[in-house]
Amino acid sequence: MLKNAPRRSPGTESSRQSGSCYSMTYLRLRQICLVAHELAPVVDALCQVLGLQVCHRDPQVARFGLHNALMRMGSNFIEVVAPLPGSVGEGTAATRHLARRGGDSGYMVILDCDDVAPWRAHMAQIGVREAALLHVQGAYTGLQLHPRDSGGALLEINHTPGGAALDGAYWPAGPHWQDAPDCSIGTRLSALALYAAQPEALAARWAQILQRPLLQQSGNLTIALDAAVNLNFLPLDSAALAANPRLEGLSQISLCSTGAQGQSASVFAGVAARAKVWGAAVDDVQRAVKLGGVWWQIV
Repeated sequence: MLKNAPRRSPGTESSRQSGSCYSMTYLRLRQICLVAHELAPVVDALCQVLGLQVCHRDPQVARFGLHNALMRMGSNFIEVVAPLPGSVGEGTAATRHLARRGGDSGYMVILDCDDVAPWRAHMAQIGVREAALLHVQGAYTGLQLHPRDSGGALLEINHTPGGAALDGAYWPAGPHWQDAPDCSIGTRLSALALYAAQPEALAARWAQILQRPLLQQSGNLTIALDAAVNLNFLPLDSAALAANPRLEGLSQISLCSTGAQGQSASVFAGVAARAKVWGAAVDDVQRAVKLGGVWWQIV
């Protein structure tokens, strides 16, 4: 399990990797994507246990053989994708990922920026292939990186015109996401954990890709993103790795309370009680519950 991640003040801008020949103004976590065999059970669990509500469903993901749901948590979004009912075989990246991970799991880390073009140039320079370039004229550009070149998770960097402000436009969440109910338990995303057999190598690669310094915080290898979210890189338990060498990836998400200091214990108590009713795994020591194949920790 992930150690408690250090907090940073909301809105803090992180320093850029020195020596970059490209100018990037902001780089923020906006969205986390989980992949599930069945959509409804995971979405229902997230809504019931974490106080989320669906704010958008994107019909365009059907072209990838998927359906989805997005839920708002402040200015971030939790997405779940699943193969369309009736689909067979392993014809999509999502179904192949399900097979590799052995079930529901973390799938994508999705960041937003002020301009995708410099990032494309940077990836070409460091030898990271593009898995897909998604473009909606005047509305959205998304650069998905080849997971064999990045490791850890499918990484996307995107841009929505008019989206510089965190309460501004964000095309993947639909045109009216700001009107959707926020998370009712009073938490926000504070960190993600990517587990790996060689976390030092994975962390160094992501630091190079994202042009951010690699830090040591509370014993974790960490990359600090803007808007007070950390990416942590942790060693995979040797027993778990021996049982399934493909377990590397996005396995834990940390949430911090947006209320008064010291409220995290009471927030977790409510989350844990609802998770137990739902039949989800609960780790009282680490203040975490397992939903959608991912541990959600209240810090």
